[in-house]
Amino acid sequence: MNVELTPDQRALIRRAIETGRFRREEEAVHEALAVWEERERRRLELVAALDDAEVSLARGEGRTIDIESVKTLADEIKLRGRTKIGMEPPAGR
Repeated sequence: MNVELTPDQRALIRRAIETGRFRREEEAVHEALAVWEERERRRLELVAALDDAEVSLARGEGRTIDIESVKTLADEIKLRGRTKIGMEPPAGR
C-alpha cells in the first residue's frame, strides 16, 4: 500500500524524527494507526453502550432525571467518597 502524505503531515513526521520521537517514518505511521485504532475501539464501545441504553429504556428500565434526583445522586457520591477516605459526613446527613 502506498500512502501520500500532505506536506504538513510530512513536516510533522520529519520534526518528530529530528527530535528523536521516532527513528523512521514508518514508526510515526504505526503510532498514528494505533491511536486511530484505540479511538475507534472507544467509539464502538460508546455506540454499543448507547444501543444498550436505548434497549433498556424501551423495556422501561430508565429513570427520570430532575434537579432533585441529581442533587440526591451528588449527595450519595459525596457520602461514598467521604466514607472511603474516612471523613465524617456533615451534620444533618
